[in-house]
Amino acid sequence: MTDITDKSVQGVTLISASVFAMAFADAIVKLISDDLTLWQVFLGRSIFSIVILVVVARFIGTKLRVVSRFWVLVRTGCLICMWLFYYGSFPVLSLSVAAVAMYTFPIMTALFATLIFGEPASKRQWLGIVIGFVGVVVILRPGSDAFSWFALLPVAGAAFLAMAMLLTRTKCRQESPLVLSLVLAIAFLIAGVGGNVVLSSLPLADETRAAFPFLLNGWRAMSAYEWRLLALIGVMSTAIFAGIARAYQIAPPAIVATFDYIYLVSAAIWGFVFFAEKPGALTLSGMALIIFAGILAAMPTAKPRQID
Repeated sequence: MTDITDKSVQGVTLISASVFAMAFADAIVKLISDDLTLWQVFLGRSIFSIVILVVVARFIGTKLRVVSRFWVLVRTGCLICMWLFYYGSFPVLSLSVAAVAMYTFPIMTALFATLIFGEPASKRQWLGIVIGFVGVVVILRPGSDAFSWFALLPVAGAAFLAMAMLLTRTKCRQESPLVLSLVLAIAFLIAGVGGNVVLSSLPLADETRAAFPFLLNGWRAMSAYEWRLLALIGVMSTAIFAGIARAYQIAPPAIVATFDYIYLVSAAIWGFVFFAEKPGALTLSGMALIIFAGILAAMPTAKPRQID
């Protein structure tokens, strides 16, 4: 029991520190989204992450060995898609709204765990799933003038993140967090290089590029200040990805997912600090619904007592 408690405390500490740092890093990405492209962000931060991870692995003597190559690649692909959709919404959405839409992922995790992985779901969890999607509707307000199709990007990202978390728990439990982080960093590097090469060579109209510069522009000249920011993001991302992966490996997912919501509060704080964003009443109401729903959905199904 003591060992379980200690691991839960470690998991809560890791997830809390990781998501707080993640919100700060994401605020920096949003800050530079007017000057750089998504593919430059992917490329720049991955370079620094890879260097750090290789150095750390050599220093602690860890063998960079993948146990299940297929599932690690699938997990990595899901996370690349998640960041693509999430960061793609930054030029249009406020950080707090994007964060709330993204944090439907615990609800989707419960839904996918039942529909795809065959895990039983209680009435409480189904109630959480329903309440969570009501919260999404309250925030996004489809059909109104306030609705933006860009708001669906972080929701799509949430679906990929939910799958990644389920794969971390079910298929990648034996993988080293360092290995998972390195594979992800390499995937970011490949995506960054590929995106820059393809978009720099595509014959897109200037009007098209101007409409979505963060997603469709090719390589832009980068200042020393921007390189420093990407280096900071790379360093932080290294610790963040390893921390999140380890938290979900050592502690009960229900507990970890509950404290994962610290990201929403952190995003609101950094959104105010960097962009003077103040979430409206509907956004705060939807946030409360989603947090409540996520906690319900993340709680494990009670197991029936065995009769001796």
